[in-house]
Amino acid sequence: MSQYPDMAKVLFRVPNGDGGEFCETLWAFPLGNDLFRIDNSPFYAYSVSWGDVVLAPFDDERGIASFERVVTKSGHRMIRVLFETAATDGSTSAQTLAEFVSLGCTFEGSNGRYICIDVPPQVELETVRKVAIHHALQFEHADPTYDDLFPDSVT
Repeated sequence: MSQYPDMAKVLFRVPNGDGGEFCETLWAFPLGNDLFRIDNSPFYAYSVSWGDVVLAPFDDERGIASFERVVTKSGHRMIRVLFETAATDGSTSAQTLAEFVSLGCTFEGSNGRYICIDVPPQVELETVRKVAIHHALQFEHADPTYDDLFPDSVT
């Protein structure tokens, strides 16, 4: 039994680029009727953020609720950052994370270098982008994706 009895895991299948897939599970609150409210940041899935309500019917083969689609967006957005050095106390990476936090963002780290920055509805995504660009960070748009933001750009 989970240490979070009111929560469940939702499976996200993310294409890995070579025809296969990578599986990631996210914590979520079950809302009934196969609906779940996401309660953490995805490190690999795209176009879903903290607080989004998703449809995730139970997959008998995998034995877990499996993401089908986003039903309601929460207004949160997300970028993912890969720092050159780990965000440890006093490091430049930690100072940059503090700058994101000062804007009103929160973050979740896979490790000290790979960090998901949650951009809540009241924070301008462009302001967060400018901080990442100013610090010459390696980052990606996870929700919305780069293609969502700049549909006319050539990638």
